[in-house]
Amino acid sequence: MSPPFGKVLIANRGEIALRVLRTCRDLGIAAVAVYSTEDRDSEVVRLADEAIHIGPAPAKRSYLDIAAIIQAAAQSGADAVHPGYGFLSEDPDLAEVCEKEGFVFVGPRASVLAGLGDKSVARGLMAGAGLPLLPGSLEPLAGRAAAERTAAEIGYPLIVKAVAGGGGRGMRVARGPEDLAAAYGEARTDARAFFGDDRVFMERYLERARHVEVQVLCDAYGGGVHLGERDCTIQRRHQKLIEETPAPGLPAELLDEMRAAAVRGALAAGYTGAGTFEFLVDDQNRFYFMEVNGRIQVEHPVTELATGVDLVREQLRIAAGEALGFGQDAITPGGAVIECRVNAEDPDRGFAPAPGVLTEFRPPGGPFVRVDTHGFAGLRISPAYDSLLAKVVVWGEDRDTAIRRMRRALGEFLVAGKGVKTTIPFLRQVLDHPDFRYARHTTALAERMTARATPR
Repeated sequence: MSPPFGKVLIANRGEIALRVLRTCRDLGIAAVAVYSTEDRDSEVVRLADEAIHIGPAPAKRSYLDIAAIIQAAAQSGADAVHPGYGFLSEDPDLAEVCEKEGFVFVGPRASVLAGLGDKSVARGLMAGAGLPLLPGSLEPLAGRAAAERTAAEIGYPLIVKAVAGGGGRGMRVARGPEDLAAAYGEARTDARAFFGDDRVFMERYLERARHVEVQVLCDAYGGGVHLGERDCTIQRRHQKLIEETPAPGLPAELLDEMRAAAVRGALAAGYTGAGTFEFLVDDQNRFYFMEVNGRIQVEHPVTELATGVDLVREQLRIAAGEALGFGQDAITPGGAVIECRVNAEDPDRGFAPAPGVLTEFRPPGGPFVRVDTHGFAGLRISPAYDSLLAKVVVWGEDRDTAIRRMRRALGEFLVAGKGVKTTIPFLRQVLDHPDFRYARHTTALAERMTARATPR
């Protein structure tokens, strides 16, 4: 079978750039890396068939520079651009420019990205597809008075969110009327700073919820399947730390409903490629649509280990115009999979970034252990980028086995460097916590544990 493309430019860095490169190699596709001055000695630059410098360290002048990405694609003769996650991965402008300049964007169409990236539009679209929503505003809030009226209607606690938000940014919680003005103002300020768009909306906030997401794949011919769910309840400041499948302790009927809702929503949106529908589950086992991530997720290896499906391969096939080639019955997840994100952060200082130069770096191994990382001894962890250093992913025949295997793997992981701290000790504490072990955990667990551990 011939490869879907001859050459693909990877418009990203770090572990996801390596991840995409490796599937390109498996498919016989030439991989082009782009890099900032800061990343000139990175692993993806070393391994790529071709590497092109696109600018200095600041992301706005390199990985977020659409003109530089397109110029690199033209210079290399690439057929397609894979955006990875983060940076420009959900930017409809990049998708549109790729189309105009004759490059295939590996992801949904620009119009779909624009609609799903606007949280108000996405909520309205999903409501029309019959997905349940938390009480809140379907339209952006038109000033503080509108925020006060909406708050009175939906009740407290509530959360104010950036319309163009993502990645846990641009969110503020108001637990009572006295918090609303600050939450509204700070969310708008963050939204303007992070996304260049200060529009916000609000919805009811679930203090102790489960966060469950469903992976979907859709082609351009009306075909769509889900590949099961991932529980990503363990978070700090809306940033995920641990993900697993299947979601433990939830009724099978609820999970079936969520999976079907995700496929229904994706087809209603005209989605193509790999995407993730995110839901919250309350203490009455009712689920509510949150948002769609129109890209490959950080935690996609969880689904890959459970199903045996290479999601990047499917992204590339679909982007090349191929049909899915399989139906829902062909997806048969097995066992239990857990992923832990190892970040260069100090949990004892509120997860503050802890960059530096790695003097030792020895990832774990052994049966059913996968490590996705761009780390190596000598790597300078830059404060200019996200702190994710590695993802440790394990499979077990059941959840208890997977937890034991993850504890073993994290215990083997050696990371050392001047000034470098990682989340490994905290991750092991979570794995040992009875609420996690017995699937009683909620989105509040990590924050509670951190609050107890952080000196005052």
